[in-house]
Formats: sequence, C-alpha cells, structure tokens
Amino acid sequence: MAARSTKARREDGDGQRPLLDRELDHLPPEARWREWMNRVEATIFAASEPVDRETLARIVGKGCSIDLLIDDIREELRGRPYDLVSVAGGWKHLTRPAYADAIRVAVGSNEKAANLTQSDVLVLMCIAYFQPITRAELSSFFGKEISRDLIGNMRGAGLIASGPRSPTPGAPYTYVTTKNFLLEFGLDTLRDLPDFEALEDAGLLSKEKLLAGDIPVGLASGEDDGEEAEDGVTEGQLS
Repeated sequence: MAARSTKARREDGDGQRPLLDRELDHLPPEARWREWMNRVEATIFAASEPVDRETLARIVGKGCSIDLLIDDIREELRGRPYDLVSVAGGWKHLTRPAYADAIRVAVGSNEKAANLTQSDVLVLMCIAYFQPITRAELSSFFGKEISRDLIGNMRGAGLIASGPRSPTPGAPYTYVTTKNFLLEFGLDTLRDLPDFEALEDAGLLSKEKLLAGDIPVGLASGEDDGEEAEDGVTEGQLS
C-alpha cells in the first residue's frame, strides 16, 4: 500500500499534476464505490462553484456512473439540512429551503437577490426567455423605456452579459443570461425555466409575436444605441 501511495503522488509527464489512481482496482467493489462517492462529495463540498460532470470524471474510474454516484450521495443526505443539487450545469451543496429563515436570521440574506425589485425580476425573466434580446425590444415588450441603469445593475450583479449584436439597424448589443443567473435561481439549464416549452407549444409565448406590434411600443429600436460589450458567459438562446 505504501508503494502504491508513493506512485500515486508522482507527477505525470508534464511535471505539473500528480497522478491519481482513479480505477482503484486493488479495492473490493463496495470499498471502491465508497471511495468514489467520498471523492465526488469532497470535491463538490470544497468547490465554490457548481462542479460539472467532466471535472468529476477526472477523479473516478472510466466505467463509473457519475449519475449513480450522485444518487447514492443524495440518498445518504436525506434528513440532512442540505442536499446535492443539480444547478448551472453542475452539482453544488445547497441548504434546504426549510432552513432559509434560520440562515437568514443567523447570517443575513443574499444581498444580490435582495437588490432586485419585482420589476427588475420581470425584466430579467424576459431576457431569460427571449435572449438574445436588445434593450429596445425589452422596452417595447413592457411599453416603457428600460433604463441603462437597470441593465447596468443586472450586469453588475453578474446576472446578464452582452450577447451578439442584433441584425436590426444600428446593430445594438443584445443581452443574455449568465451561469450566475442559473445559480441564483437554482436552475440547471435555461430549459428549467417554468412552463416555457408548454406555453411556446401552445402558441401563447412567442418573441416574434410580442415584438410584431401586439404590445404597446414605448421605445423605437432606432433609439437603442450600441453599448460597450463586457465579457460574460452566454447560456445561449432557448430552442
């Protein structure tokens, strides 16, 4: 065992990353599975951001099912005040909603979420559903101008970022949601937004129809000048 441990600590060919015995062939199946579970849970626990499947695959055997490992870990967490949740394209430890009040009293609320008014949330959800979308299109949707300050606040909170330029006259920037948006609202992907596909399939929710004149126009598209782009993680358009 000592020889194996020494070998596992040796560096690989590039001299930068230590080798890790992922297959654990020397262990009986039950012990091997337990060790994989421990590795996965420890990695997710230590990470500040959701850990994706590709990252977890680097610490377990090739024939190991990440999904089954996650299922077994979650089963052991039943009855605990926290869970392992699929969010923002990965997995993260999150406390259960039943303990939100206790956490709020002890350590306060999330300031970023608290700074969003109901109107802000409506604009943000419109961006989420219809991205990429311009500020002029948002203004047309709501029948009043959506201010640059509101857009700036959401960008500053890391909830939206600049998307591709619109093909409309003036080529204004569009806006898209970010990975942080998914994390803030507990979504794994944009397809987890409530009822979007059902409403779209029923013909009740369509960006094209809404922007074709079926809603009050508060700001013509020509009034929306180009804005500086900022780096961000584009989650992409719903399809």
